[in-house]
Amino acid sequence: MADKTVALDRKVPPFALPATGGSQWKLADAAGGGLVVYFYPKDATSGCTSEGEAFRDLHPKFRKAGVSIVGISPDSVASHEKFKRKYGFPFELLSDADKVACRLFDVWKEKSMYGRKYMGVERSTFLIDGKGVLRREWRKVKVPGHAEEVLAAATGL
Repeated sequence: MADKTVALDRKVPPFALPATGGSQWKLADAAGGGLVVYFYPKDATSGCTSEGEAFRDLHPKFRKAGVSIVGISPDSVASHEKFKRKYGFPFELLSDADKVACRLFDVWKEKSMYGRKYMGVERSTFLIDGKGVLRREWRKVKVPGHAEEVLAAATGL
């Protein structure tokens, strides 16, 4: 694929990242079922915790729909392990320290806080079908109600 980033209704290029549980997670691991990939800025921050909790609470409904979930941020696997354990997330968190997936999904963006510019993850979610094709994307996500909206789309896969 000539493109450097994902596109709707196109197959997502393969990628692999270190995951919680000491494994290497590969996109191919999710083949055959739907997949929600959600990118978030930082472990243990209020918005990221709320988003993770929402996906955690709806996890049984995602599983029933045949859809798995992974969360991705640039934090280390060690940080992810603590975050996952503290909040009881039933899905893996992937460490993208080198921003490989962040760039593939075009979520590594210039941000601004109190007038200071910096690079960071733009909260975004992607829904991939069982054939590895990107079916929906949500960018600049606002957390309230988001996991429910993703579940509604996932149920329709």
